[in-house]
Amino acid sequence: MPTTSTDPSQAEPGKRSRRKEARPGELLDAALDLFVEKGFAATRVEEVAARAGVSKGTLFLYFPSKLELFKAVVRLNIAGRFDEWKLELQTFEGSSSELLRYCFTVWWERIGSTKASGITKLILSEAGNFPEIASFYRQEVIEVGQDLIRCILQRGMASGEFREVDMNYAIYLVLAPMIFLMMWRHSIGMCVPDELGITPEGYIRLQVDNILQGLCVRAQPPSPSTP
Repeated sequence: MPTTSTDPSQAEPGKRSRRKEARPGELLDAALDLFVEKGFAATRVEEVAARAGVSKGTLFLYFPSKLELFKAVVRLNIAGRFDEWKLELQTFEGSSSELLRYCFTVWWERIGSTKASGITKLILSEAGNFPEIASFYRQEVIEVGQDLIRCILQRGMASGEFREVDMNYAIYLVLAPMIFLMMWRHSIGMCVPDELGITPEGYIRLQVDNILQGLCVRAQPPSPSTP
C-alpha cells in the first residue's frame, strides 16, 4: 500500500521557497514601520531584519544598504503609485473642480491616512542631515507630484473653469493642506481630544472649498448703465 512521504528534506524546499518569496515584502513592511516610528538616522538594519524575522545578511541580499532599503519603501508606498494616478487624471470625465476634490479624497485614502504619510515628516525633519534621501525624494515624489497638480490646474485654466494663476505658487495651495495633515497626524494631532470632533475628512472638505473659491472664475457683475 503506497504511503505518503514525510521526509523533511522533501518538504523543506517548498517551505524555503514560500518564505523567500515573502521576505522582500516583510522587510519593506518592517522598514516602513521603523522609519516612521524612529526616523531614518535612528533606524538600524538589524532592527528591520529582526522585526521581519530574518537575519541582517538576508536583508542585504535584497537591499545592499539602508539608503536602498529606504528608497524601496518610498517606491512601494508612494512613488510607485504615480502611474496609476496619472491614468486616473487622464481619464477623469468630470469638471476640474470635481477632479481636484477627487484627488484630495483619493490622496487621503491611499497615502494620508496610512502609515506611509509618516515618510513626509521624516523627510522634513532629516533632509538637512541626509541630502541623498532629500534628493531622491525630491526627484521621485515631490517633482512628480507637483507635475500632477500642475496638470489639474492647467486643465481647469484651459477650459476656462479656473482663472489664470502663477503655477509656481498655485501648486503649493494644493500641497499645503496635505503637508499639514501629514505633519499633524504624526505629531501634535495625536494629542487632540476626540470629543472636539475634528476629522481629516472635514478639514479636507473645507480646504478644497477654500481653494476652489480662489481658483474658480466668477461671473463678472454687469457694468453700471450710463444715463
